[in-house]
Amino acid sequence: MDKDAAYGVWWLVLVNSVFFILFALSFTRPRTTRDWRSLGAFSAFIVALFAEMYGFPLSIYLLSGWLSSHYPDIDPFAHDTGHFWHTLLGRQGPAHSDPLHIFSEVLVFAGLMLLAVSWRVLYWAQRARTLATTGPYAWMRHPQYTAFIVIMLGFLLQWPTIPTLVMFPMLVGLYVQLAHSEEAEARAQFGEAYDRYAGVTPAFFPSWRTQVRKSTRER
Repeated sequence: MDKDAAYGVWWLVLVNSVFFILFALSFTRPRTTRDWRSLGAFSAFIVALFAEMYGFPLSIYLLSGWLSSHYPDIDPFAHDTGHFWHTLLGRQGPAHSDPLHIFSEVLVFAGLMLLAVSWRVLYWAQRARTLATTGPYAWMRHPQYTAFIVIMLGFLLQWPTIPTLVMFPMLVGLYVQLAHSEEAEARAQFGEAYDRYAGVTPAFFPSWRTQVRKSTRER
């Protein structure tokens, strides 16, 4: 392994993992078993990601033979090689200045902001015992789960690994399942009000057509 490769830096694994997990924890405030499952799944993804990004590059190790045969001019264990899309697309220059890397950072930041804003709306709605329909909840029914998915997608574009690529569809499926459970509880609590809300608001990703129809109805 290249002596200059930035691996084996376990304190960076710890710092980055703790930062993202605590950020998620502070803006989800898990109370139920379902809440903890959601946070736990996200935390597992984050730890697996940073363990390879700064600790031990398991995916690069497993693919080192293939990388050496298909990309003989690169050092498989150089840190930039871990940005697989940059390598596979044959992009020149530092990986961190690649437009795809910059876009991935935008996704991660947007996901973190969506998580924070969504929690604030949901917190006050729960205190008032009303249905959360403002802010991000005016655009989608489950913005917090969408935030987790966007953050993970951003990291997959930035630093894909075999474990996180396997985990991603499983976690998306988990969030869909948790969303269905939440909707069942919301229907039991709010009845027709939730049905009307769900009828014009997408579950995970906003739709401009839906917003136009909603605005037309409100006029």
